[in-house]
Amino acid sequence: MSVRILALVGSLRAGSHNRQLAEAAAKHAPEGVEIELYEGLADVPFYNEDIDVEDGAPEAAARLRAAAGQADAVLLFSPEYNGTMPAVLKNAIDWLSRPYGAGAISGKPVAVVGTAFGQYGGVWAQDDARKSAGIAGGAVLQDVKLSIPGSVTRFADTHPADDAEVVTGLTEVIQQLTAQAAPAAA
Repeated sequence: MSVRILALVGSLRAGSHNRQLAEAAAKHAPEGVEIELYEGLADVPFYNEDIDVEDGAPEAAARLRAAAGQADAVLLFSPEYNGTMPAVLKNAIDWLSRPYGAGAISGKPVAVVGTAFGQYGGVWAQDDARKSAGIAGGAVLQDVKLSIPGSVTRFADTHPADDAEVVTGLTEVIQQLTAQAAPAAA
């Protein structure tokens, strides 16, 4: 049995520490767990019911929905922008919430982690992402958290994949997410 986890990164910046955190998660995923870093969130248009029609959503949104539909769980990586989650991550959640009651993350285990420059590691943004994903239908693991403060200095010379404390925290998150996703993957 293999568990597929879709990783959505809320930062589009090439050198994003949250992207590096997602890369670390994929690198250190235990055997039997595949973490797919989703590419293409920048291409997904802002959610608009006028373009989310029965005949089909825009191609970029349809690809996102398909990737989430094929995953057993979702792992969100959120930096903090002005005290909340980035628009690109909120937009992805909005697309994944539809159609109402039957969205691509409906009932799927969802965990939220992240890093930010501030002293709390983006906890406000991550709390907002948990709230939004839960309202969107995801089975959010409310007690599964990893907020890493001081990203700019902490990861200036060290990739998160090479930080033992970060790897330990990510491993625990992945194990808890996998435990929730495993029955569905079986």
